[in-house]
Parts: sequence; C-alpha cells; structure tokens
Amino acid sequence: MKNIQYPDNLKWEELCKRPTIDSKKLEENVAQIMTEVKSKGDEALLRFNQEFDGVSIETIKVDLQDQEFDIDPELAEAIKTAEANISTFHRSQQTEIKKVETSPGVSCWRKSVPIEKVGLYIPGGTAPLFSTLLMLAIPAKLASSNEIVVCTPPQKTGALNSIIGWTCKLLGINEVFLTGGAQAIAAMTYGTESVPKVDKIFGPGNQFVTEAKQQAQKAGVAIDMPAGPSEVLIIADDQANPEFVAADLLSQAEHGQDSQVVLVSDSQEIISATEKELEKQLERLPRKEIASLSLENSKSILTRNLEEAVSFSNNYAPEHLIIATANSEKLSEIVTNAGSVFLGNWSCESAGDYASGTNHTLPTNGYARSYSGVSLDSFIKNITFQKLTEAGVKALGPAIEKMAEAEGLEAHKNAVSVRLKNLSNV
Repeated sequence: MKNIQYPDNLKWEELCKRPTIDSKKLEENVAQIMTEVKSKGDEALLRFNQEFDGVSIETIKVDLQDQEFDIDPELAEAIKTAEANISTFHRSQQTEIKKVETSPGVSCWRKSVPIEKVGLYIPGGTAPLFSTLLMLAIPAKLASSNEIVVCTPPQKTGALNSIIGWTCKLLGINEVFLTGGAQAIAAMTYGTESVPKVDKIFGPGNQFVTEAKQQAQKAGVAIDMPAGPSEVLIIADDQANPEFVAADLLSQAEHGQDSQVVLVSDSQEIISATEKELEKQLERLPRKEIASLSLENSKSILTRNLEEAVSFSNNYAPEHLIIATANSEKLSEIVTNAGSVFLGNWSCESAGDYASGTNHTLPTNGYARSYSGVSLDSFIKNITFQKLTEAGVKALGPAIEKMAEAEGLEAHKNAVSVRLKNLSNV
C-alpha cells in the first residue's frame, strides 16, 4: 500500500481515483460483444464461453428439476441462516398504501407494483458468489417479480456451480443460464433463443460487466446501479485493532486485482501496525497473488484528525465504510456518501457480505454519491393515483385554470373549465 501523510484536500480528488483501464477500448470491446449476442443469440454465448472461460458446453439453459446438488450440511445451515436474516431485513421495507387528502375532495396515493421480469447476474470466475444470489433473489421474490432470470458463468467442468444450484433450488428459482461477463448482460438485454429479455438487470461484476450494464441502459433496459470492482475504506483511530483492520482490508483485496482498499487514520502507529499485519496475514491467503495485486492499487492515508478522515471518506464515497473508532456512532452522523457502513471494531464487512441482513450489492467507484444499494425498492415501481370529487374540482379547479393559462396551455385549462361549467349547470 502507498502511504500518504497529511494530504492537502486539493489532492483528494486524485487520491480518490480507482484503478481503471482504457475506457474507450473497454466501451468498444463491450459494444462488439453486445452486438454479437444481439445478432447471433445462443451461438454467440456458447462461443464466448469457450473464448473467455475456456469451457465448451452444448446448451445455455440449466434444467434444475432433474438435478440434485450436494453441499456441506453446515454450509447449508449457514445459507439458511443468511436467508432468514436477509428476508427479515428486506421484509421490513414493505409499505402499506396510504391515502392522503391534499385538498377537500382531492385524494392521492401511491401503489407499489413489482418489476415483472428481472435478470440477476451472479459472478463466477475465480469465486462463484452464491451470496449475491441470496442478496438479489430474496428481495425479488418478496417484491413478487413474475420472472426471475439468473445468469452465471459455467464451471471449468461445464456444469453449474453446486452451491449456486443448491441455493437456486432453496429459493425456488428455475430459470438459470450458464453465461457470464458482458455477454450475460447482453443476453438479458436483448434476449436469445434460451435467455429471456428482462426489464431490469441486477448484479455486480468487473469493469466489462459494469460497462455492459451501462450499454444495456442505452438499449432501454434498467439496471440497479453501475456496480464494479469491490472496495472498502476503513477509518481507524488508536483504539482500533490492527489485526482486525488488516483482515478487513484483505477481505476486499482478495476479490480481484482491480479491487481497491483504503485505510484512513489519525494514528501513524495504527497504520504501521496494520501494514505489518497485512504482510503476516497475506502469506496465509490462498488468493495471495490476487490480494497482492489489489494492494498495489491501494493506499493508507494519515489525517490530522478523525473529522478530516470522514471528510476524505465522503469525498471517496466508498462501497463499504468501516468506522473502527471509539466514537464510531458519533462519527457516523457526519457520513454522507457510502454504500453500507459498519460501526466499531466488531462489525466486520464480511457480516454484511453474507448474513447480517443488509444487502451487499452496493454502488462502487464513487457512485455512492448518488446511488443506494439494492433494496426491496429496487424491484418495485411506484404508481401514483388521484381521485377528485365534484367538491374537489370546484375547490382546486380555478387554481389549475390559472396555472394552465399562464403556461399558454389552453387545452389543459379547458379540461377543468368544462367540468366547472357542467357543475355550475347542475
């Protein structure tokens, strides 16, 4: 990690930049993939499986009904625990219809209805994320989406990952397709012979997946957010535990070499102790090489005080923010930009990734300034209603007429005037 001490806030913008690749080349490569899938459907998906994943399969669709997936019984219980907590948290976000009388005789209300067809992208590659399936499928089902489509890369054997398959069956998901990367996003955007076209696409991924989702938006399909490589920022004071801090930094660094982790502290002693712990713990990681490459893109920053540390964090707008300080709840009150916040030494980011109940599909790359993480709301749309009685038209009509006239919209005015005239003749 690069160590920066007391950076001037004029340099913060540069320090907040994430690792990236040539955006123009990325856009062109993804556009070509999108076009291929749009024009050639399953044929393109099968070819891309071979080209990008080195896997040759005969069909994209997985028939879950004829398969049984054996997984470790203790893991099965752990997944069920996570399912219960995630369901509890997201079920609490359900709301009732509330009618409001804005004026005498004028009633307004809002009704939530599910997005009918949703596509869930579940990353595979070096780490099949069955936890992401829980995070996306549970709120989709609670929202009562009619069709839930899952796309995930095939394993090297050409089969569906057994834990993802088991979790799909647990959640009652039947439409699963073996395709990953930008081509999976393209398949859900345009539809193929096997993969249905959806109304909204969810799920994290690398920069190719993120770019494909943004191109999907241009094609008229909604997305959850531009969620790219994972990241964490930790604010630590002299009460933090360096062993814990290092473990949390590595938990994100092992996601991929384009992930970024940042430590911000008002204590050089904590930074130095954490760096020693990083070296020690890194040696024990199976994904040491990936985490090491991520750490090369990462940094530690010494600030003058914790308030300045939070200000830097708000500028960075991290996907995950851990406040490992003695006054973490007090500091959290001035947090304005973050995907999900973890308070105190005992709140490891892994809890949110798996089983505490909050959603781990979160905005990255600074998008926490304007996006929220996935929630039940992400799978619904809200339709507003209004009803005017005769008394309501009489009371509100003159104001509407005056406003329409001022905008030069005579037909708008007339829609009220004819009703008022009709009422005056009664």
